[in-house]
Amino acid sequence: MTHTSIPERPTSAGMYDYYLGGAAHTPIDRAAAEQIVQLIPAVQDGAWANRGFLQRAVRRLASEYGIRQFLDLGSGLPTQRNTHDVVAESVPDGRVVYVDVDPAVVAQAADLLDGVPTATAVQADVRDPAAILDHPETRRLIDFSQPVGVLLVAVLHFVDDDDDPWGLVARYLAAVPAGSYLALSHSAVGDRLSDQVRDLSEQVYRNTAHPPTDRSKTEIEQFFRGLALVPPHPGAPPAVTFVGLWGAEDLPAADSDGARMGYAGVARKP
Repeated sequence: MTHTSIPERPTSAGMYDYYLGGAAHTPIDRAAAEQIVQLIPAVQDGAWANRGFLQRAVRRLASEYGIRQFLDLGSGLPTQRNTHDVVAESVPDGRVVYVDVDPAVVAQAADLLDGVPTATAVQADVRDPAAILDHPETRRLIDFSQPVGVLLVAVLHFVDDDDDPWGLVARYLAAVPAGSYLALSHSAVGDRLSDQVRDLSEQVYRNTAHPPTDRSKTEIEQFFRGLALVPPHPGAPPAVTFVGLWGAEDLPAADSDGARMGYAGVARKP
């Protein structure tokens, strides 16, 4: 078992794990997350909606679109039904590279993946595509001559505008061949919160290493420029939609305040 020191301030990954009912968070993470839950009760439902999007998107990419290798950027703590578990249900030899900036997250992932030859964890910053794409572990498992599923799920709202998140997405997509897919979700709760609640929640997240940046649907749609969006569910036109509704089998049952706390989309590189 890998041992890591306990952080002195909350982490977004640990808070997300708490929202999902996991056990990989610290007491500091839990205290900060409980503050957010008091301010925004739907946040736990929103975390589950986002996790559901990840699982549904990965399953569709693997089972319907033939994707056999995945780059999970900003993957966060190992928690409920991880990407490699979902991939293995459709593609037993499918390969997954998890990437996270937090060494504690990578250490826990490494423990989880011990004895799993088709998945690995890399410590790197999503804002440094070259370090990730050229990493020996990435090159060991990902064949960049074949289509790749690029996953950016609930991570880009932790990248400031100054770091050009749209340019970062373009750099990752430039590294993969035609027929690859982007699955992306992004928080968008600013227009659903009062000024007071927004200010208080920002104060809580300000203590984390990477406070989130809220963006509009229009700004989130720009991440898919030059790509071919896929329909989020049967009968729907290709589009970016609320995160909890993407891939949902029963739309009325899936719809909730939490389901509308972010947007998501999946698109193919032509």
